[in-house]
Amino acid sequence: MTPAELAERIRVRCPDTVVARGDVSTIVERDDLLETLAWLRDDDDLSLGFCSSVTATDWPGSDPRLWVAYELRSIEHRHRLRVKVGLADGDAHVPTVSSLYPTANWHERETRDFYGIEFDGHPNLRPLMLPEGWDGFPLLKTEELGGVNTRFEGAFIPPVDTRTTTT
Repeated sequence: MTPAELAERIRVRCPDTVVARGDVSTIVERDDLLETLAWLRDDDDLSLGFCSSVTATDWPGSDPRLWVAYELRSIEHRHRLRVKVGLADGDAHVPTVSSLYPTANWHERETRDFYGIEFDGHPNLRPLMLPEGWDGFPLLKTEELGGVNTRFEGAFIPPVDTRTTTT
């Protein structure tokens, strides 16, 4: 199935589907996410049964501000799809998809660590990439440009843009 054919097939249920540079993307509402992903996985013509990535992007000043992106693959048909869900600032939560795609478990934990997005119903949303008690979400664009405060074995290293040198 070509990207254009895949997009036409998905538009039946998800009208906000586009093809750009050979990649097919669709936008779904948060409340429709689980039902849509189950359909994409279980439909024999689509068979998008592998979730290779869950990540997010941050667009400060935009509404929605955060976008969660799910990269789906069909091993049988050799096609792929990106499913995106927009989240308003201050309402950064989506249902977990780990029951549909077990590989999403750790991807969701990483996305929560870096963007602060909550995955409702996740079986174990403890930090994966950052230490317990980490303050802030490093990939939000509201973080300092020079980096984030770093703690390493009891030491504290300030962000690059706030360091001073002594001679």
